[in-house]
Amino acid sequence: MPRLYNLVNNDELKRHLLESADARITLSFYKYHHISDPNSFRDQLYLRWNKRSVYGRIYIAPEGINGQISIPEAQFEAFKADMYAIPFLDGVRLNIAIDDDGKSFYKLKIKVRHKIVADGLDDTSFDVTKRGKHLSAREYNALTDNPDTIVVDMRNHYESEVGYFDGAIRPQVDTFREALPLVEEMLADKKEAPVIMYCTGGIRCEKASAYYLHKGFKNVFMVDGGIIEYAHQCQKEGLPNKFIGLNFVFDERLGERVSSDIVAKCHQCGQPCDTHINCANDACHLLFIQCEACSALYEHCCSAKCRDFKRLPEEERQKMKPVTEFNGSRFTKGRYKAYREGEGLVMQ
Repeated sequence: MPRLYNLVNNDELKRHLLESADARITLSFYKYHHISDPNSFRDQLYLRWNKRSVYGRIYIAPEGINGQISIPEAQFEAFKADMYAIPFLDGVRLNIAIDDDGKSFYKLKIKVRHKIVADGLDDTSFDVTKRGKHLSAREYNALTDNPDTIVVDMRNHYESEVGYFDGAIRPQVDTFREALPLVEEMLADKKEAPVIMYCTGGIRCEKASAYYLHKGFKNVFMVDGGIIEYAHQCQKEGLPNKFIGLNFVFDERLGERVSSDIVAKCHQCGQPCDTHINCANDACHLLFIQCEACSALYEHCCSAKCRDFKRLPEEERQKMKPVTEFNGSRFTKGRYKAYREGEGLVMQ
């Protein structure tokens, strides 16, 4: 029986990727489709794509597939032909990364889940196929010239903090599940207005648009292909780009540049910065924004407490870890603004 998962040490896989000179392409895709046996489909897909050196993270559920992957440039056409040979994936959009060095993923992980995006919705309560209208970049720009149009960011706070569409409502939520009822409440008296939703690649808005139509919103739109496709279309067609800053992505890059604007601030000193990192203290691992100066001062950690803990001998760290609280013990993601507490900085 062929092995259907990777057993190589993560550090070794990362080292191999960084040392490799092979050009790679990062892309994302999704498709809502009824999959009767997700586990079997998962194993078949692993066998097909592992041999093509596909790296990345793919979720499979009874409702479909959602993937963020990278592929050797030399294998791209063969991979695409292989993907399109799967009937329900034939012709599916491949969202090619905007700003990519090919070092986005270092191994292939395919997981079976209840849903391809955690939304907390009862899909039997409404028709998920009745979705809003897709807008091209040109159509988006035209509709947002109308002052009555409402634009809503369906992403999480740490995504919209570093980049967003000009004038968009940006709910300060940790999860998509939280955003759905909050946005409905915020726009309760705007059900006749044009409402445009957007996310990274479009998958969250597919479900959200159907949900809001079900809830009585009359004019629901979504950016076709999300921020990634919008940026490509603006560049290709020479259109004005209404997205400001960095597009947060869920891979090793943590962001891709769409415009030169830096709209976020370092969570530690408040200087303009949009570089996300994970705290170098593995007992914390908080995702937060840190500038170069603070990175040097705190040694890639989110606080002096984490920096000092990381300096301790391994044996002492292991003893202290179960009884020590770090920023990552309390928060899933860092938020601006930080405030000083004793010798360190604590994220709000």
